[in-house]
Amino acid sequence: MSDQALPAPEMGEPYLLTPGPLTTAFSTRQAMLRDWGSWDGDFRAMTRMLCDQLVAMAGDREGAFACVPMQGSGSFAVEAMLGSFVPRDGKVLVLANGAYGLRAAETMRYLGRAHTVIDKGDYMPPRGDEVGAALDADPAITHVFVVQCETSSGILNPVAEISEAVHARGRKLLVDSMSAFGALELDVTRIRYEAMVSSANKCIEGVPGFGFVIARTEALEAAQGNSHSLALDVHAQWAAMQKTGQWRYTPPTHVVAAFLEALRLHAAEGGVAGRGARYTRNRDVMVAGMRALGFETLLKDRWLSPIIVTFFCPADPNFDFPRFYAAMKARGFIIYPGKLTVVDSFRIGCIGQLDEHVMRRVVSAAGEALAEMGVDSAAPPDAAIAERARLAA
Repeated sequence: MSDQALPAPEMGEPYLLTPGPLTTAFSTRQAMLRDWGSWDGDFRAMTRMLCDQLVAMAGDREGAFACVPMQGSGSFAVEAMLGSFVPRDGKVLVLANGAYGLRAAETMRYLGRAHTVIDKGDYMPPRGDEVGAALDADPAITHVFVVQCETSSGILNPVAEISEAVHARGRKLLVDSMSAFGALELDVTRIRYEAMVSSANKCIEGVPGFGFVIARTEALEAAQGNSHSLALDVHAQWAAMQKTGQWRYTPPTHVVAAFLEALRLHAAEGGVAGRGARYTRNRDVMVAGMRALGFETLLKDRWLSPIIVTFFCPADPNFDFPRFYAAMKARGFIIYPGKLTVVDSFRIGCIGQLDEHVMRRVVSAAGEALAEMGVDSAAPPDAAIAERARLAA
Protein backbone atom coordinates (compact mmCIF):
# COMPACT_ATOMS: atom_id res chain seq x y z
CA MET A 1 0.00 0.00 0.00
CA SER A 2 1.28 3.47 -0.92
CA ASP A 3 0.83 6.39 1.49
CA GLN A 4 1.87 8.90 -1.18
CA ALA A 5 -1.10 9.83 -3.35
CA LEU A 6 -0.62 10.99 -6.93
CA PRO A 7 -1.64 14.63 -7.47
CA ALA A 8 -5.20 15.28 -8.61
CA PRO A 9 -5.81 16.60 -12.14
CA GLU A 10 -4.36 20.11 -12.20
CA MET A 11 -7.29 21.65 -14.09
CA GLY A 12 -9.94 20.02 -11.91
CA GLU A 13 -11.23 17.81 -14.72
CA PRO A 14 -12.73 14.37 -14.01
CA TYR A 15 -10.53 11.30 -13.89
CA LEU A 16 -10.72 9.28 -17.11
CA LEU A 17 -11.37 5.70 -16.07
CA THR A 18 -10.96 4.55 -19.67
CA PRO A 19 -8.30 2.50 -21.47
CA GLY A 20 -6.93 5.60 -23.24
CA PRO A 21 -7.10 8.50 -23.70
CA LEU A 22 -6.48 8.62 -20.00
CA THR A 23 -5.60 10.98 -17.17
CA THR A 24 -2.08 12.27 -17.77
CA ALA A 25 0.52 13.96 -15.61
CA PHE A 26 0.49 17.76 -15.74
CA SER A 27 4.17 17.78 -16.71
CA THR A 28 3.31 15.62 -19.74
CA ARG A 29 0.82 18.24 -20.91
CA GLN A 30 3.24 21.07 -20.12
CA ALA A 31 5.75 19.51 -22.50
CA MET A 32 3.42 20.45 -25.37
CA LEU A 33 3.74 24.20 -24.75
CA ARG A 34 6.82 24.57 -26.95
CA ASP A 35 6.79 24.44 -30.75
CA TRP A 36 9.22 22.18 -32.61
CA GLY A 37 10.39 22.19 -36.22
CA SER A 38 9.63 18.81 -37.72
CA TRP A 39 12.76 18.83 -39.91
CA ASP A 40 15.04 20.34 -37.29
CA GLY A 41 17.91 18.35 -35.79
CA ASP A 42 16.53 18.75 -32.27
CA PHE A 43 13.26 17.10 -33.23
CA ARG A 44 15.03 14.35 -35.15
CA ALA A 45 16.99 13.63 -31.99
CA MET A 46 13.70 13.45 -30.06
CA THR A 47 12.36 10.89 -32.52
CA ARG A 48 15.53 8.82 -32.25
CA MET A 49 15.35 8.92 -28.45
CA LEU A 50 11.70 7.86 -28.51
CA CYS A 51 12.43 4.88 -30.74
CA ASP A 52 15.50 3.78 -28.81
CA GLN A 53 13.63 3.82 -25.51
CA LEU A 54 10.68 1.86 -26.85
CA VAL A 55 12.89 -0.85 -28.35
CA ALA A 56 14.69 -1.14 -25.01
CA MET A 57 11.32 -1.42 -23.25
CA ALA A 58 10.50 -4.35 -25.53
CA GLY A 59 13.57 -6.15 -24.21
CA ASP A 60 15.69 -6.15 -27.37
CA ARG A 61 19.37 -6.29 -26.41
CA GLU A 62 20.82 -7.53 -29.69
CA GLY A 63 19.69 -4.87 -32.15
CA ALA A 64 17.25 -7.26 -33.81
CA PHE A 65 14.26 -4.91 -33.56
CA ALA A 66 13.39 -1.40 -34.64
CA CYS A 67 10.62 1.02 -33.71
CA VAL A 68 8.59 2.82 -36.34
CA PRO A 69 6.21 5.55 -35.09
CA MET A 70 3.11 6.12 -37.23
CA GLN A 71 0.87 9.18 -37.22
CA GLY A 72 -2.74 8.65 -36.17
CA SER A 73 -4.67 6.67 -33.60
CA GLY A 74 -4.01 3.09 -32.59
CA SER A 75 -6.29 1.74 -35.30
CA PHE A 76 -4.14 3.51 -37.92
CA ALA A 77 -1.09 1.70 -36.55
CA VAL A 78 -2.86 -1.68 -36.46
CA GLU A 79 -3.88 -1.31 -40.09
CA ALA A 80 -0.36 -0.22 -40.95
CA MET A 81 1.07 -3.34 -39.29
CA LEU A 82 -1.38 -5.72 -40.98
CA GLY A 83 -1.01 -4.10 -44.37
CA SER A 84 2.77 -3.96 -44.23
CA PHE A 85 3.85 -7.28 -42.71
CA VAL A 86 1.33 -9.61 -44.33
CA PRO A 87 2.28 -10.26 -47.97
CA ARG A 88 -0.46 -9.77 -50.50
CA ASP A 89 -0.56 -13.52 -51.03
CA GLY A 90 -0.42 -14.24 -47.28
CA LYS A 91 -3.22 -15.35 -45.01
CA VAL A 92 -3.95 -14.25 -41.45
CA LEU A 93 -5.57 -16.20 -38.64
CA VAL A 94 -7.29 -13.52 -36.57
CA LEU A 95 -7.95 -14.42 -32.94
CA ALA A 96 -10.99 -12.47 -31.78
CA ASN A 97 -12.71 -12.27 -28.42
CA GLY A 98 -14.04 -8.75 -28.57
CA ALA A 99 -14.32 -5.61 -30.66
CA TYR A 100 -10.63 -5.14 -31.41
CA GLY A 101 -9.99 -8.62 -32.76
CA LEU A 102 -13.09 -8.25 -34.91
CA ARG A 103 -11.85 -4.84 -36.08
CA ALA A 104 -8.64 -6.51 -37.26
CA ALA A 105 -10.70 -8.99 -39.26
CA GLU A 106 -12.67 -6.09 -40.74
CA THR A 107 -9.38 -4.42 -41.62
CA MET A 108 -8.28 -7.53 -43.49
CA ARG A 109 -11.57 -7.50 -45.38
CA TYR A 110 -10.98 -3.90 -46.43
CA LEU A 111 -7.46 -4.81 -47.51
CA GLY A 112 -8.82 -7.64 -49.62
CA ARG A 113 -6.39 -10.12 -48.08
CA ALA A 114 -7.04 -13.71 -47.14
CA HIS A 115 -7.93 -14.31 -43.53
CA THR A 116 -9.83 -16.61 -41.24
CA VAL A 117 -11.16 -15.97 -37.76
CA ILE A 118 -11.38 -17.87 -34.51
CA ASP A 119 -14.15 -15.92 -32.82
CA LYS A 120 -14.45 -16.74 -29.13
CA GLY A 121 -17.39 -14.43 -28.55
CA ASP A 122 -17.38 -11.56 -26.13
CA TYR A 123 -14.76 -12.73 -23.70
CA MET A 124 -13.53 -16.32 -23.87
CA PRO A 125 -9.74 -16.50 -24.37
CA PRO A 126 -8.15 -18.12 -27.43
CA ARG A 127 -5.81 -20.89 -26.28
CA GLY A 128 -2.55 -22.17 -27.69
CA ASP A 129 -3.82 -25.67 -28.47
CA GLU A 130 -6.72 -24.48 -30.61
CA VAL A 131 -4.43 -22.05 -32.44
CA GLY A 132 -2.05 -24.91 -33.11
CA ALA A 133 -4.87 -27.07 -34.40
CA ALA A 134 -6.04 -24.31 -36.75
CA LEU A 135 -2.53 -23.85 -38.12
CA ASP A 136 -2.12 -27.62 -38.62
CA ALA A 137 -5.39 -27.72 -40.52
CA ASP A 138 -4.57 -24.81 -42.86
CA PRO A 139 -0.99 -24.60 -44.17
CA ALA A 140 -1.92 -21.47 -46.16
CA ILE A 141 -1.95 -19.40 -42.95
CA THR A 142 1.23 -17.32 -42.75
CA HIS A 143 0.46 -15.02 -39.82
CA VAL A 144 -1.55 -15.02 -36.60
CA PHE A 145 -2.98 -11.84 -35.06
CA VAL A 146 -3.81 -11.57 -31.36
CA VAL A 147 -4.86 -8.76 -29.03
CA GLN A 148 -2.85 -8.92 -25.81
CA CYS A 149 -5.49 -7.18 -23.70
CA GLU A 150 -8.98 -7.10 -25.22
CA THR A 151 -10.51 -4.04 -23.61
CA SER A 152 -14.06 -4.92 -24.69
CA SER A 153 -14.15 -7.21 -21.66
CA GLY A 154 -10.85 -6.45 -19.96
CA ILE A 155 -9.50 -9.95 -20.58
CA LEU A 156 -5.77 -10.58 -20.65
CA ASN A 157 -5.20 -13.09 -23.44
CA PRO A 158 -2.54 -15.84 -23.05
CA VAL A 159 -0.08 -14.42 -25.59
CA ALA A 160 2.88 -16.52 -24.39
CA GLU A 161 1.20 -19.87 -25.07
CA ILE A 162 -0.17 -18.60 -28.38
CA SER A 163 3.32 -17.45 -29.37
CA GLU A 164 4.73 -20.91 -28.62
CA ALA A 165 2.10 -22.58 -30.80
CA VAL A 166 2.70 -20.17 -33.68
CA HIS A 167 6.50 -20.30 -33.55
CA ALA A 168 6.57 -24.11 -33.26
CA ARG A 169 4.76 -24.29 -36.60
CA GLY A 170 6.95 -21.80 -38.41
CA ARG A 171 4.31 -19.08 -38.66
CA LYS A 172 4.57 -15.43 -37.63
CA LEU A 173 2.80 -13.64 -34.80
CA LEU A 174 1.50 -10.07 -34.93
CA VAL A 175 0.43 -8.59 -31.59
CA ASP A 176 -1.95 -5.74 -30.83
CA SER A 177 -0.55 -4.58 -27.48
CA MET A 178 -2.41 -1.31 -27.67
CA SER A 179 -3.68 -1.27 -24.10
CA ALA A 180 -0.94 -3.37 -22.52
CA PHE A 181 2.54 -2.34 -23.67
CA GLY A 182 4.38 -0.43 -20.99
CA ALA A 183 2.57 -2.15 -18.10
CA LEU A 184 2.40 -5.83 -19.07
CA GLU A 185 5.32 -7.92 -20.23
CA LEU A 186 5.85 -8.41 -23.94
CA ASP A 187 9.59 -9.09 -23.79
CA VAL A 188 11.05 -10.25 -27.09
CA THR A 189 13.42 -12.56 -25.24
CA ARG A 190 10.46 -14.50 -23.78
CA ILE A 191 7.66 -14.11 -26.32
CA ARG A 192 8.39 -14.63 -30.02
CA TYR A 193 6.66 -12.21 -32.38
CA GLU A 194 7.44 -10.50 -35.66
CA ALA A 195 5.82 -7.19 -34.83
CA MET A 196 3.65 -5.53 -32.22
CA VAL A 197 1.76 -2.28 -32.13
CA SER A 198 0.79 0.13 -29.37
CA SER A 199 -0.12 3.77 -28.92
CA ALA A 200 1.14 6.91 -27.21
CA ASN A 201 -1.97 7.40 -25.09
CA LYS A 202 -2.14 4.08 -23.26
CA CYS A 203 0.04 2.58 -20.53
CA ILE A 204 2.97 4.92 -21.12
CA GLU A 205 0.49 7.71 -20.32
CA GLY A 206 1.14 10.08 -23.21
CA VAL A 207 -1.52 11.93 -25.20
CA PRO A 208 -3.24 10.79 -28.44
CA GLY A 209 -1.59 11.43 -31.79
CA PHE A 210 0.58 8.51 -32.86
CA GLY A 211 1.00 4.77 -32.59
CA PHE A 212 4.17 2.77 -33.00
CA VAL A 213 5.24 -0.56 -34.44
CA ILE A 214 8.12 -2.51 -32.91
CA ALA A 215 9.27 -5.15 -35.37
CA ARG A 216 12.14 -7.40 -36.28
CA THR A 217 14.40 -5.57 -38.72
CA GLU A 218 14.41 -8.61 -40.99
CA ALA A 219 10.59 -8.43 -41.09
CA LEU A 220 10.77 -4.71 -41.89
CA GLU A 221 13.16 -5.40 -44.75
CA ALA A 222 10.86 -8.11 -46.10
CA ALA A 223 7.83 -5.79 -45.90
CA GLN A 224 8.89 -3.64 -48.85
CA GLY A 225 6.13 -3.49 -51.44
CA ASN A 226 3.47 -5.17 -49.29
CA SER A 227 1.50 -2.13 -48.22
CA HIS A 228 -1.83 -1.17 -49.73
CA SER A 229 -1.34 2.43 -48.61
CA LEU A 230 1.12 5.24 -49.14
CA ALA A 231 0.67 6.84 -45.72
CA LEU A 232 0.39 3.55 -43.77
CA ASP A 233 3.47 1.85 -45.28
CA VAL A 234 5.57 0.86 -42.26
CA HIS A 235 8.54 -0.15 -44.41
CA ALA A 236 8.58 3.20 -46.21
CA GLN A 237 8.35 5.10 -42.91
CA TRP A 238 11.17 3.02 -41.44
CA ALA A 239 13.38 3.40 -44.53
CA ALA A 240 12.88 7.17 -44.54
CA MET A 241 13.74 7.42 -40.85
CA GLN A 242 16.82 5.26 -41.36
CA LYS A 243 18.00 7.55 -44.13
CA THR A 244 17.02 11.00 -42.86
CA GLY A 245 15.93 10.66 -39.23
CA GLN A 246 12.66 12.32 -40.23
CA TRP A 247 9.03 11.26 -40.43
CA ARG A 248 7.90 11.09 -44.07
CA TYR A 249 4.94 13.39 -43.47
CA THR A 250 4.12 16.00 -40.84
CA PRO A 251 4.66 14.45 -37.41
CA PRO A 252 2.63 15.28 -34.28
CA THR A 253 5.51 17.29 -32.82
CA HIS A 254 3.81 18.32 -29.59
CA VAL A 255 2.60 14.76 -28.94
CA VAL A 256 6.16 13.46 -29.36
CA ALA A 257 7.44 16.01 -26.85
CA ALA A 258 4.73 14.97 -24.39
CA PHE A 259 5.56 11.30 -24.95
CA LEU A 260 9.21 11.83 -24.06
CA GLU A 261 8.13 13.33 -20.74
CA ALA A 262 5.76 10.38 -20.25
CA LEU A 263 8.66 8.01 -20.92
CA ARG A 264 10.74 9.84 -18.31
CA LEU A 265 7.98 9.40 -15.74
CA HIS A 266 7.55 5.77 -16.76
CA ALA A 267 11.24 5.05 -16.12
CA ALA A 268 11.15 6.92 -12.81
CA GLU A 269 8.25 4.71 -11.67
CA GLY A 270 10.26 1.56 -12.32
CA GLY A 271 9.52 0.86 -15.95
CA VAL A 272 7.13 -1.89 -17.01
CA ALA A 273 7.29 -3.64 -13.63
CA GLY A 274 6.61 -0.49 -11.63
CA ARG A 275 3.81 0.73 -13.87
CA GLY A 276 2.22 -2.71 -13.96
CA ALA A 277 2.37 -3.01 -10.17
CA ARG A 278 0.50 0.26 -9.68
CA TYR A 279 -2.19 -0.70 -12.19
CA THR A 280 -2.55 -4.11 -10.56
CA ARG A 281 -3.01 -2.51 -7.16
CA ASN A 282 -5.58 -0.14 -8.69
CA ARG A 283 -7.51 -3.11 -10.03
CA ASP A 284 -7.34 -5.12 -6.83
CA VAL A 285 -8.53 -2.26 -4.62
CA MET A 286 -11.31 -1.26 -7.01
CA VAL A 287 -12.57 -4.80 -7.68
CA ALA A 288 -12.64 -5.66 -3.98
CA GLY A 289 -14.59 -2.49 -3.24
CA MET A 290 -17.08 -2.94 -6.06
CA ARG A 291 -17.68 -6.57 -5.09
CA ALA A 292 -18.30 -5.42 -1.54
CA LEU A 293 -21.06 -3.17 -2.94
CA GLY A 294 -22.58 -6.25 -4.61
CA PHE A 295 -21.29 -5.79 -8.16
CA GLU A 296 -20.09 -8.85 -10.07
CA THR A 297 -17.19 -8.92 -12.53
CA LEU A 298 -17.65 -10.53 -15.91
CA LEU A 299 -14.36 -12.41 -15.66
CA LYS A 300 -12.89 -14.80 -13.17
CA ASP A 301 -9.83 -13.52 -11.33
CA ARG A 302 -7.32 -15.42 -13.48
CA TRP A 303 -8.41 -13.50 -16.60
CA LEU A 304 -8.81 -10.04 -15.05
CA SER A 305 -6.32 -7.63 -16.58
CA PRO A 306 -4.96 -4.65 -14.65
CA ILE A 307 -6.05 -2.42 -17.55
CA ILE A 308 -9.86 -2.31 -17.42
CA VAL A 309 -12.53 -4.36 -15.65
CA THR A 310 -16.05 -5.18 -16.86
CA PHE A 311 -18.91 -5.27 -14.35
CA PHE A 312 -22.45 -6.50 -14.93
CA CYS A 313 -25.16 -3.89 -14.52
CA PRO A 314 -27.43 -4.54 -11.51
CA ALA A 315 -30.73 -6.29 -12.05
CA ASP A 316 -32.50 -3.80 -9.75
CA PRO A 317 -35.16 -2.02 -11.85
CA ASN A 318 -34.06 1.34 -10.42
CA PHE A 319 -30.62 0.99 -11.99
CA ASP A 320 -30.19 3.03 -15.16
CA PHE A 321 -26.72 3.24 -16.71
CA PRO A 322 -27.03 6.78 -18.14
CA ARG A 323 -28.02 8.02 -14.66
CA PHE A 324 -25.22 6.01 -13.08
CA TYR A 325 -22.74 7.46 -15.59
CA ALA A 326 -23.92 11.00 -14.88
CA ALA A 327 -23.74 10.44 -11.12
CA MET A 328 -20.18 9.13 -11.41
CA LYS A 329 -19.15 12.06 -13.63
CA ALA A 330 -20.66 14.52 -11.16
CA ARG A 331 -18.37 12.96 -8.54
CA GLY A 332 -15.31 13.35 -10.74
CA PHE A 333 -15.09 10.05 -12.63
CA ILE A 334 -15.76 9.25 -16.29
CA ILE A 335 -16.39 5.53 -16.76
CA TYR A 336 -16.90 3.44 -19.89
CA PRO A 337 -20.05 1.82 -21.29
CA GLY A 338 -19.98 -1.95 -21.78
CA LYS A 339 -19.60 -3.72 -25.13
CA LEU A 340 -21.10 -7.11 -24.33
CA THR A 341 -23.87 -8.32 -26.61
CA VAL A 342 -25.72 -10.67 -24.24
CA VAL A 343 -26.05 -8.72 -20.98
CA ASP A 344 -25.73 -5.08 -19.96
CA SER A 345 -22.41 -4.06 -18.48
CA PHE A 346 -20.03 -1.17 -17.87
CA ARG A 347 -16.28 -0.87 -17.54
CA ILE A 348 -13.88 0.89 -15.19
CA GLY A 349 -10.30 1.50 -16.28
CA CYS A 350 -7.30 1.12 -13.99
CA ILE A 351 -4.66 2.94 -16.06
CA GLY A 352 -3.45 6.53 -16.23
CA GLN A 353 -2.39 8.85 -13.42
CA LEU A 354 -4.51 6.96 -10.89
CA ASP A 355 -3.58 5.19 -7.70
CA GLU A 356 -5.29 3.09 -5.03
CA HIS A 357 -6.44 6.22 -3.19
CA VAL A 358 -8.34 7.32 -6.28
CA MET A 359 -9.82 3.85 -6.71
CA ARG A 360 -11.21 3.90 -3.18
CA ARG A 361 -12.95 7.17 -4.05
CA VAL A 362 -14.32 5.52 -7.20
CA VAL A 363 -15.90 2.80 -5.06
CA SER A 364 -17.36 5.38 -2.68
CA ALA A 365 -18.78 7.31 -5.62
CA ALA A 366 -20.37 4.14 -7.00
CA GLY A 367 -22.01 3.45 -3.65
CA GLU A 368 -23.35 7.00 -3.47
CA ALA A 369 -24.67 6.74 -7.04
CA LEU A 370 -26.56 3.55 -6.23
CA ALA A 371 -28.12 5.17 -3.17
CA GLU A 372 -29.06 8.24 -5.19
CA MET A 373 -30.92 6.05 -7.69
CA GLY A 374 -32.60 3.99 -4.99
CA VAL A 375 -30.84 0.78 -6.00
CA ASP A 376 -31.04 -1.67 -3.11
CA SER A 377 -28.86 -4.38 -4.65
CA ALA A 378 -26.04 -4.28 -7.21
CA ALA A 379 -26.43 -8.00 -7.94
CA PRO A 380 -26.69 -8.79 -11.66
CA PRO A 381 -29.53 -10.64 -13.37
CA ASP A 382 -29.47 -14.42 -13.49
CA ALA A 383 -28.69 -14.27 -17.22
CA ALA A 384 -25.41 -12.52 -16.44
CA ILE A 385 -24.31 -15.24 -14.05
CA ALA A 386 -25.27 -17.88 -16.61
CA GLU A 387 -23.25 -16.07 -19.24
CA ARG A 388 -20.21 -15.90 -16.96
CA ALA A 389 -20.47 -19.62 -16.26
CA ARG A 390 -19.59 -20.19 -19.94
CA LEU A 391 -16.13 -18.73 -19.40
CA ALA A 392 -13.38 -21.23 -19.99
CA ALA A 393 -11.78 -22.67 -16.88
